[in-house]
Amino acid sequence: MAENSEGLGTVPEHERILQEIESTDTACVGPTLRSVYDDQPNAHKKFMEKLDACIRNHDKEIEKMCNFHHQGFVDAITELLKVRTDAEKLKVQVTDTNRRFQDAGKEVIVQTEDIIRCRIQQRNITTVVEKLQLCLPVLEMYSKLKEQMTAKRYYSALKTMEQLENVYFPRVSQYRFCQLMIENLPKLREDIKEISMSDLKDFLESIRKHSDKIGETAMKQAQQQKTFSVALQKQNNVKFGKNMYLNDRIPEERKEIELKQGFEEEDENEEEILTVQDLVDFSPVYRCLHIYSVLGDEETFENYYRKQRKKQARLVLQPQSNMPETVDGYRRYFTQIVGFFVVEDHILHVTQGLVTRAYTDELWNMALSKIIAVLRAHSSYCTDPDLVLELKNLIVIFADTLQGYGFPVNRLFDLLFEIRDQYNETLLKKWAGVFRDIFEEDNYSPIPIVNEEEYKAVISKFPFQDPDLEKQSFPKKFPMSQSVPHIYIQVKEFIYASLKFSESLHRSSTEIDDMLRKSTNLLLTRTLSSCLLNLIRKPHIGLTELVQIIINTTHLEQACKYLEDFITNITNISQETVHTTRLYGLSTFKDARHAAEGEIYTKLNQKIDEFVQLADYDWTMSEPDGRASGYLMDLINFLRSIFQVFTHLPTNSSDHAAMTGKVAQTACMSACQHLSTSLMQMLLDSELKQISMGAVQQFNLDVIQCELFASSEPVPGFQGDTLQLAFIDLRQLLDLFMVWDWSTYLADYGQPASKYLRVNPNTALTLLEKMKDTSKKNNIFAQFRKNDRDKQKLIETVVKQLRSLVNGMSQHT
Repeated sequence: MAENSEGLGTVPEHERILQEIESTDTACVGPTLRSVYDDQPNAHKKFMEKLDACIRNHDKEIEKMCNFHHQGFVDAITELLKVRTDAEKLKVQVTDTNRRFQDAGKEVIVQTEDIIRCRIQQRNITTVVEKLQLCLPVLEMYSKLKEQMTAKRYYSALKTMEQLENVYFPRVSQYRFCQLMIENLPKLREDIKEISMSDLKDFLESIRKHSDKIGETAMKQAQQQKTFSVALQKQNNVKFGKNMYLNDRIPEERKEIELKQGFEEEDENEEEILTVQDLVDFSPVYRCLHIYSVLGDEETFENYYRKQRKKQARLVLQPQSNMPETVDGYRRYFTQIVGFFVVEDHILHVTQGLVTRAYTDELWNMALSKIIAVLRAHSSYCTDPDLVLELKNLIVIFADTLQGYGFPVNRLFDLLFEIRDQYNETLLKKWAGVFRDIFEEDNYSPIPIVNEEEYKAVISKFPFQDPDLEKQSFPKKFPMSQSVPHIYIQVKEFIYASLKFSESLHRSSTEIDDMLRKSTNLLLTRTLSSCLLNLIRKPHIGLTELVQIIINTTHLEQACKYLEDFITNITNISQETVHTTRLYGLSTFKDARHAAEGEIYTKLNQKIDEFVQLADYDWTMSEPDGRASGYLMDLINFLRSIFQVFTHLPTNSSDHAAMTGKVAQTACMSACQHLSTSLMQMLLDSELKQISMGAVQQFNLDVIQCELFASSEPVPGFQGDTLQLAFIDLRQLLDLFMVWDWSTYLADYGQPASKYLRVNPNTALTLLEKMKDTSKKNNIFAQFRKNDRDKQKLIETVVKQLRSLVNGMSQHT
């Protein structure tokens, strides 16, 4: 009974679970099923029975639903099968009907195509007749043109061509034969043009032959005009050679001026003035121009004339083969160009429209560019200053002549400035050799004087002022060497030579002053500076000579103000003028002094390196020698002698003493620093693998000698222990190894008051590792001696700490 009661109690629970399974989401089925297993032991079996019963009920419901709708599905399939039969019958009927229609329409299609073909033929025949009627007049006119060409009736032929182009060809322009005719007309017209212009070619040839004479005459006239109009040009402040009266005088007078030839060499007073008509017959130009104007083809004639003249211009502008050698080549070149443009100017004024001002300007601009290019290229071969000056004068006459005919020549005067720069370059090359010779002949010793005459002779060449030297009795010495007055004289000679080119460029005194100052600056900043630098770098120039060069550059710098006064006296332009260029002597000689000082330091350091290379340390010695190394003592003695020479150089003023003292101090400091660096590099050399304590003690003796040298004040003027600070890095490093005070170093590292502040951990580690390797090698039985064993452990411990310190520094960086 109990079991039955339990079974009855579980049945409603199972139904509830089945309802939850059917109604809830599949994700929540798990807890529901788990409740079946959590119930009584036989609940699972009973639940499965209940589940099977539920499934059977659902299957029955599904079966009832399918039975209810099955009959409708069967009826629909049956109706579809009936419709398929009817569709097949309909398809057969449509196919048969289409075939019968196609068979019936074939005959109609054939007849229709025949009708279309006939109508197309009719239309084509009508079109051909119309086009032939349109083309026949064109063919007749073209045949007429050929007859006229055969009969040499060129005027009628040109008229016929005009009718063909304007009336007939536009009607039939779409046909190929018309295109051929159109393409043939330019050739026919060109044939007529060539025949008509045969006289013009003779005219152009005549012009080409007489260009030299016309140009020579025009240039001589320009020279005469220059003589008569100098005063007027100064008053009106115009450029020389501008032919002001040409626009006011009558054309006949102007033509006479343009076409006049030069004087006869036998009798200049009985000169024969030739006109253009005397030299060239212009009638072919007039006839051709009239013919082409009547034919309406004036533009073609103008283009042809201009084209031919441009070709002649290119031939005229071709440079002569001997131009770079003599002035005659340049003169012949210029006369041809002048003759060409004189003829063009004549054509411009006697004809209307054959050439225009715009055309002549364009032609002149083209010619001017070529002329400038030729002169720029060929003048670069002129190495003779006299030839350059003659070329400059010829260019001025050439420019003045063409300027008189209204052609702008500003670019030619700009070219003169380029040639002037080239002229200055030639002078600079010449003076570079002069300066080199002066430097080669100089003994780089103060100039000795034994009497008043010698003193005045030097003063007359070079503006030297020193009251202290004047008060001294004879014999005495100038502080500079013999090259200084020679250089000063040569600079003045250069200014004179540069003035020869500048004074005839039609420039104001201010511009000439500026030119002279700029060229002098080039001489100082480039030529003289380069010669000084080359002199300073020569191997045979010793330290004493370098100091003398420094003194020489100081006096040359002071003399620059006298050179400025010299230029002012030539040009009468005050130095207080706003735009006056200053001489750059200060920077030039200052750079030379810096280079000389640097060379002193370099040579001194090279000598130190030579001594250091003689060092022969036994880096594995057990005990030091007890005295400093021989190479170092020789080096110190050499430095003492050098600095003694520096401090005893002959000087006549406090400025010279201060200058040489400053150089000596800087050289001494540089030498000590270089020596300290060399010694440090010797210790840290990567090829040096082992260092014994005895070698360190020997090295310490050498450093002590360096410190003694620094403290002995080899050059006066250092404050306190400034010179000894050059060896402070070495001193602290050696003290650390001598007293073996590693605990203090490691504890105080990084502190501003550290006793070994200048010792780098990496440097200390490198040196200590070399000593550790030596300790291991020389103490084979160190493990049997407690002291050696403790020392070895101490070294290893310090090495580890230093490595940790170095690694921390690299990570921080």
